[in-house]
Amino acid sequence: MTVLLEIYVDADACPVKDEVYRVAGRYQLKVFVVSNGWMRIPETPLIERVVVTEGLDRADDWIAERSGTGDVVITADVPLADRCVKAGARVIAPNGRPFTPDSIGADLAMRNLMTELRETGEIRSGGRPFGKQDRSRFLQTLDTAIQAIRRTGR
Repeated sequence: MTVLLEIYVDADACPVKDEVYRVAGRYQLKVFVVSNGWMRIPETPLIERVVVTEGLDRADDWIAERSGTGDVVITADVPLADRCVKAGARVIAPNGRPFTPDSIGADLAMRNLMTELRETGEIRSGGRPFGKQDRSRFLQTLDTAIQAIRRTGR
């Protein structure tokens, strides 16, 4: 069975684009780099820049409408992750944390709680900084997801 595995990157604030390019190159996988504005990408037929029109959630909509079973989506956006997980895609945050059917409900609830706490002023600081361990965990999780999809088709 041949699996057509594609990687979709919610690229505007993604700190692991270079890692995605490297892993995708090793496996010869198609990558869609989706953003609201032009950004530099490696010149290879395997990596495609997709610039969506301005507007709230346009990049998210583009990714959610195309990703599904056998695909990988890279995003920190929990509502987008929810849509893609429900479509059957494997979804990975840039820190390497996978969003799964078992975890996405709690992920959405936590995201909504944190949004509310920030809006009411209860929380004023951002999250912890992105570090080397996050990058390493991301690479391991991405490689594991690709291997699993190649093995099972989903």
